[in-house]
Amino acid sequence: MENISLNSNTTIFALATAMGRGAVAIMRLSGPLTYSILHRMCHQVPQPRLASVRKLWKIQEGQKELLDEALLLWFPGPNSYTGEDSAELHLHAGPAVVDAVAEVLVSYGAIPAQAGEFTKRAFLNGRIDLLQAEGIADLVEAETQAQRKQALEQTEGGLSDLYHGWAKQLREVLAFQEALIDFPDEDLPQEIEENVKRIIVDLHSEMIDHLNDQGRGERLRKGLTFAIVGPPNAGKSSLLNYLADRDAAIVTEQAGTTRDVIEVRVVLGDVPVTLVDTAGLRETEDEIEKEGIKRAYKIAQNADYVMCLMDAADKNDCPELSCDLLVRTKIDLNVSRETLLSQSDKTVLISVKSGEGMDKFKSLLIQKTKELISRQGPPPLTRVRHRLGITECVQHLQKAQEMEWAELRGEELRLAMQSLGRLTGAVGVEDLLDTIFGQFCIGK
Repeated sequence: MENISLNSNTTIFALATAMGRGAVAIMRLSGPLTYSILHRMCHQVPQPRLASVRKLWKIQEGQKELLDEALLLWFPGPNSYTGEDSAELHLHAGPAVVDAVAEVLVSYGAIPAQAGEFTKRAFLNGRIDLLQAEGIADLVEAETQAQRKQALEQTEGGLSDLYHGWAKQLREVLAFQEALIDFPDEDLPQEIEENVKRIIVDLHSEMIDHLNDQGRGERLRKGLTFAIVGPPNAGKSSLLNYLADRDAAIVTEQAGTTRDVIEVRVVLGDVPVTLVDTAGLRETEDEIEKEGIKRAYKIAQNADYVMCLMDAADKNDCPELSCDLLVRTKIDLNVSRETLLSQSDKTVLISVKSGEGMDKFKSLLIQKTKELISRQGPPPLTRVRHRLGITECVQHLQKAQEMEWAELRGEELRLAMQSLGRLTGAVGVEDLLDTIFGQFCIGK
């Protein structure tokens, strides 16, 4: 990793647990003053990585005041999370205790940490790379076990290992390329140039395959979006309430009740899904309803999965939309035998009121969520940043294949390496750090 400035003279602290009353509040410290602060507060610093109970004191103008009796952990650098001298104070979680300890830490020279500053220091001190840092952020935000597993894989270096492996191959092929440039008159083996071209082609192919993952990793990280569309009074809001297991949308017999987008977050098959109820699709002169219908079409265009609801008594298909699933509703009412026989992989029949067909319908949705995020092979891309970086790398490798001059080919290979290095944080990431680490909570 290139040298990026870090104010290593500062010692930071932050609460790593939620504010408020509770059993334990964990205060984290990191920086050069950590040991001296611990010594001043407890007089006897514990052995490294050995949890020990200590009384914490405030000493001011010769006066000694007991703050709390806490569990202390001392982590000397560089073998700590941040790579610096670090510590954890496991306090009683009363707000007064936390405030008193924070006040003493400031008086002893520590400053409050910014959002994500502990992990940022871990990155800048070489403990983790940028991909692993993003994995930690995803792990903190994980709502489901599937998200946890993906985030943990990235935190443990799955994506980093893949990209570092590609970078290693690029360095090797660049070395061969430099030999061709530096020794043009030497009788170099013909297979050197052949190897250069072969490795470039293979890397280009692997990266293309990596990009063609249909966004599965990004979908799982952010969650899927399922749009519920259809004409008025088709049962869209009733279905939303059923899947949300609460009254999230108003349900009436009056057409056009839903005029704006209603979003509800649920978990289907261990995957977070945002269900979006939309305005009924119909011709109208009402300007507010028109705007709602316009938004419905936009939601449908961008959703991962579109369900079009139609009253089973309505013989028409979903209006002017490309739907993934046609849902015929209200089959508890008088429905023709022809309609009842129309069920297929693309058409299901349900009644939210009677419950008929609902178990099968929900199972179908769960199966679909798994299809949309399932994967085989190497770790997936999990952010737009990754996709843009690999796309840029692929473009340089494509140009390298087209170059006849060795010097120009070598330049494209160097640019490809820079694209990979920017992903891992090895080069040119100063402008990204505040954006990435600013998404963390304070104390992480």
